[in-house]
Amino acid sequence: MLKKYGLLMTSLLLAVALFVSACGKPQASLVKGKINIVASFYPLYDFASKIGGSHVNVINLVPAGVEPHDWEPKSRDIQNITKSDLLLYLGAGFEGWVDHTVGSLPKDAKVTPVETSKGISFMKATEEENAPKGDKSAKEGAYDPHVWLSPVNAKLMAQNIKDALVKVDAAHQADYEVNFKKLSDQLDQLNTKYKTKLAPLPNKDIVVSHQAFAYLAKEYGLVQKPIMGLSPDAEPTSKDMKDIIQFVKDNHVKYIFFEELVSDKLAKTLAKDAGVQTMVLNPLEGLTEEQSKQGADYVSIMENNLNNLIKALQ
Repeated sequence: MLKKYGLLMTSLLLAVALFVSACGKPQASLVKGKINIVASFYPLYDFASKIGGSHVNVINLVPAGVEPHDWEPKSRDIQNITKSDLLLYLGAGFEGWVDHTVGSLPKDAKVTPVETSKGISFMKATEEENAPKGDKSAKEGAYDPHVWLSPVNAKLMAQNIKDALVKVDAAHQADYEVNFKKLSDQLDQLNTKYKTKLAPLPNKDIVVSHQAFAYLAKEYGLVQKPIMGLSPDAEPTSKDMKDIIQFVKDNHVKYIFFEELVSDKLAKTLAKDAGVQTMVLNPLEGLTEEQSKQGADYVSIMENNLNNLIKALQ
């Protein structure tokens, strides 16, 4: 009898362990006594954490390793949003779930939604040079939301976050201002590095897997040629593929850039066909679990991007 009981308990414990393992890490929770902030994707999480410091608890809705374009909130996420102080989102249609979620919140929800891209001038997707012709995501009237890849725009987003924090927690305004100044200086330095290091390089053409770098290209005089459209899973046509190979050859492109959160298969196939190499250019929509463990952030990833651009454009 005891032996059977022991076997039963072992089986139950094993089942629990497997369930916990399958579920992965526990979800982030709200913290009493702090300003609770829910961020729709990684850059907003990073900026809010740096500006808020010890006064805030920031939850990144999209887990590490997950691409945010098609992510949708689950019931636990909705609960966290409802009970938090601030919901930070980008806008311009990047988060397809925001309008419905905010519109469905209970009347007594204390959360303040903050559109962090306020004041930034968006580019129309259909106006972008070299956009894939068959890209359904670049429909008429759609805007390219990837504004954060310009450090100049990132600074405006950070300021909007700081201003929102001051509104909900005026008691700690001095700390928020100091923290924002530190982040702002880092973003200014990043902008200066990009300008001074990219300007003298002989080549300006970059071939990228995902049409995410228009704002970065515009800021620093580069030309973006994307394989896929605004959504990283938008498939190119066979004509698009031939055009890209021709573009690579005509413009003496040495590298095709890919990103970590989506498959690199297409970029590597194209590179092989065109006789060139591949390298990472991170659109900073999220970190991989490894990057998260290593303490990477917006500034360090953007510095890595700069180093890779320098190598590619020599």
